[in-house]
Amino acid sequence: MTKISNKIVSILIPCVMLMVSCSNNKSGEESSKAVLDTISLSNKNFALAYQDGSKIVATSIDTMKQISFGGATDPAISPDGNKLAYTVNDTAGHRTIWVADMENKSQLQLQVNSGNYYQAVWSPSGNAIAFNIFNSKNLWKIGIIKTDNTGYVMLDSASKINVYAPTWKNEKELISQDLVNLYTFDISGKLIDTKPIASLIGKDFTIASSNRFFYTKDGQKLIFNAGNTDVLDGLTGPSEGVYILDLASKKVNRISPKGTNVPYVFVTGDDRIFYSGSEKPYTQNKIYVSDLSGNSKLLVDKGTNPTGALK
Repeated sequence: MTKISNKIVSILIPCVMLMVSCSNNKSGEESSKAVLDTISLSNKNFALAYQDGSKIVATSIDTMKQISFGGATDPAISPDGNKLAYTVNDTAGHRTIWVADMENKSQLQLQVNSGNYYQAVWSPSGNAIAFNIFNSKNLWKIGIIKTDNTGYVMLDSASKINVYAPTWKNEKELISQDLVNLYTFDISGKLIDTKPIASLIGKDFTIASSNRFFYTKDGQKLIFNAGNTDVLDGLTGPSEGVYILDLASKKVNRISPKGTNVPYVFVTGDDRIFYSGSEKPYTQNKIYVSDLSGNSKLLVDKGTNPTGALK
C-alpha cells in the first residue's frame, strides 16, 4: 500500500495578500510573499495534486517527491505538472483562484472582477483555466481566462440558467451541467449543444452540482460521477460512484468498485481516471487511478479531490 513520504517542502500562502490563516508559518509573522525553502524544484516531475485536510499536496506519481500548500483548497495541477491552481477563502467569505509556478516559486491571482470564483480546471494545452463564478445576477456561470491574466470571458452570461462543474471537452469546447442538462459551450461563450442527462445515462442516477462529466480523448465515451441506488451500511447520505458511458452503445459501466463511496472524479487528457473515495466505515478517503476498463490502483492512503498531469 502506498504511503506518503516525509520529504515535504512547505509553501506558505501569503497571509497579507490573501487574508487567510497560514498554519505552516511557524514564526507567526505575516508575509507578503510566498515562502519556499531553497531546495530546487527542478525535475521534480509533479504528476498529482490533492487535498489532505487543510493543505494541498503536489507530488510525483510515486509520492516520493512532494510539496505542500497551507490555507488553500481545490487543487488543480497543470497538464505539464509545473503549475498549480487553487482556491483561497479569505476571512470576508470571498473565494478566489491563484496560480503558483512550482519551479520559479511565483504566485498570481486570476483577475476576473468577482469575489466568488473557484474550482479551476486547466485546458488541455495548459494555456487557459476554466472555473465556476458567481455573477452579478446571482447565477453560477463558467469563466475562462488565460494563465497570463488576459482574455477573460464569462460563458453564457446573458441566460438565466445556473451551470456547474465545468470541464474541457477539448481546447475549444467546455461542458457543464445544471442538474438536468449537459451543456457544451465554445470558448467564445456560445452554447452549441444541450443534452438531457437522463437521456444519456438513464434515470437510476442522481446529479449534484459537484458532479462532473469528462469526455475521453476520442470523444466516444463520457466519464462521470453520480449518486446511485446503493445502500451502504454506515454511510450517512447517498452513495456515489464513477461510471463510463459508451456514447454509441449507450451502455454504462462502473469504474469504481461497489462498496466504495466516490464523491470526486478527475480525468486527464490521456484518459487516466483519478478519483477519491472511502470504504466502510467511510471515515477516510483514499485516492485511486484507473484506466478506462476499470483497473484501479491505490495511489494515496489519505486524500481527496485529486487532479493529475499528463504522463
